[in-house]
Amino acid sequence: MNGAEALIQTLTDSGVKVCFANPGTSEMQLVAAIDKQKGMRAILGLFEGVVTGAADGYGRMTDKPSATLLHLGPGLANGLANLHNAKRARTPMINIVGDHAVEHLKHDAPLTSDIIGLAQPMSNWVRTSQSPSDLAKAGSEAAAISQTYPGQITTIIAPGNHAWTDGAETAIIKNIPDTPKANQNTITEAAEILSLAGPSAIFLGGRALREGALFQAGRVAAKTGARIICETLPARLQRGIGRVAVERLPYFAEMAVEHLKGLKKIIFVGVKPPVSFFAYPDKPSWLSPEDATLIELADVQTDAEDALLRLAEAINAPKEPGNVQEATQLAFEQGKLTRESLGIIISQLLPENAIVSDESGTSGGALFRHTASSPKHDWLIQTGGAIGQGLPVAVGAAVACPNRKVLALQADGSGMYTLQALWTMARENLDVTTVIMKNNSYGILNIELGRVGVSNPGPKALSLLDLANPELDWVAMSEGMGVPAQRAETAQQFHDALAKGVGHSGPRLIEAVLV
Repeated sequence: MNGAEALIQTLTDSGVKVCFANPGTSEMQLVAAIDKQKGMRAILGLFEGVVTGAADGYGRMTDKPSATLLHLGPGLANGLANLHNAKRARTPMINIVGDHAVEHLKHDAPLTSDIIGLAQPMSNWVRTSQSPSDLAKAGSEAAAISQTYPGQITTIIAPGNHAWTDGAETAIIKNIPDTPKANQNTITEAAEILSLAGPSAIFLGGRALREGALFQAGRVAAKTGARIICETLPARLQRGIGRVAVERLPYFAEMAVEHLKGLKKIIFVGVKPPVSFFAYPDKPSWLSPEDATLIELADVQTDAEDALLRLAEAINAPKEPGNVQEATQLAFEQGKLTRESLGIIISQLLPENAIVSDESGTSGGALFRHTASSPKHDWLIQTGGAIGQGLPVAVGAAVACPNRKVLALQADGSGMYTLQALWTMARENLDVTTVIMKNNSYGILNIELGRVGVSNPGPKALSLLDLANPELDWVAMSEGMGVPAQRAETAQQFHDALAKGVGHSGPRLIEAVLV
């Protein structure tokens, strides 16, 4: 057994079932080892940002790591943007990055780079193997550390000679670290704070947005009247009819400040107090009311559901939650497709237990609002702000949950960053319906231009935000990568196309032209 085979066997024994890969020469021994390993599925991405984004989607839906296989420093660098998003989402993931053989490094070959320096900012843990058998030990450590609650990014650097040298042994499987629990004194303090007069809120993020934790937050709300608010960009929000509903904090700073205005007590679970996404002239960065009492009930690494359960019991909350989402019915207006009609149609047709990968950008407000009353579903959002996440995360979610429909809501500008994900959807026959929100611009940047104080921008500035010259043809691009596609310009056309997409298994794309 060589080092590569020992690593892949150890990862498989540790429960790693999928490897998303874009390998090169340095990883060929690892490719061969995966080929021999019946317990690990191999999925090719045509760009490393697809690979890392897919691993993110997979980890968000399973709470278990997949592996990525990347080629040296430049390959890792190509995947860093979606590793940034995954780290912000606290996704469990194991990156395997090939490197030159140890003796070859001194020659400074063209692909030699500082892989550790590239990996560290987007990883929670980085380790270079020291021998063929140590490669397997690194794999065992990475598998355990990646599952440290709520999830961590781990990166193994695998020198080529460690992969090809025989005589390696598999490693002992390491235990996953225990999840810390909230301090009882903090539980008592939060209960006492909630008993005081004045408007209050429970502010949730991370694992606190799963159904079980939301149920407990709803119990607290039923007892205290506290509002339930969530972070702007949650990694995975479980929502829909019958689940406890949350208020999503607005993106823009002044709107967020207004949303939190008047609160006197805020209990944070699984998230830090919110700050503005960017700094703006004459706008605040700190969003919580200055006179509010802020209590961190459970930080991001503390068991969120347990903390909320114990808080609910401490205040003698009722057994059933408040804030339960009810069904609503809206009719869409005929005519040209708008953001409102698109949101209503999606809310009507979203199937039970669907997974939504949302990178809809400026077109997404109505979508999120209307789908609150859809059947139960999971909503995955662009956690770190690095665009190009939506399509790859949809790939990973579909691999993780093959019996669930995945809907990718994708802005046209950010979709171009990782459109190669469509090819992987076709190759793996993944059940993903992609909706491209087509407005022929970087819509958010047009808004931000004015918000940072730029008045009367000229044609040169505006040309950097425009996608209409030449206009992108998503139907042609999608079909060129093997995904059937159609264009919808009216509400009825979109309704019919989406009904067809969710009613059939396999990948499809709808180019939704918005007015």
